[in-house]
Amino acid sequence: MHYLLLGGAIALEIFATTKLKLSEGFTKLGPSVLSLLGYGVCFFLFSKALNRLDLGIAYATWSAVGIVATSVIAALAFGQKLTTAGMVGMALIVAGVLVVNLFGSAGH
Repeated sequence: MHYLLLGGAIALEIFATTKLKLSEGFTKLGPSVLSLLGYGVCFFLFSKALNRLDLGIAYATWSAVGIVATSVIAALAFGQKLTTAGMVGMALIVAGVLVVNLFGSAGH
């Protein structure tokens, strides 16, 4: 259940970040409101997930998934380039999160 809450928080953070880009510096009302609402619900769900999940592991997972998904959305929706160095960096972040999840303190 707590991983579902974390997944919801991650999905809403990605949604809110995408809307933040579309808000053009909070000059467009619709995307601005959706971004703020998304972040609000996102942090609420994250706080509930933290009742059972270790903060470091939950935040590392959230960060890694958010970075990769947001980068893919930026490339597909906004035409931003994913460089080789960027992709290697993201792969290293994901690898680090896998190590933390598999061998970190939560499993012991």
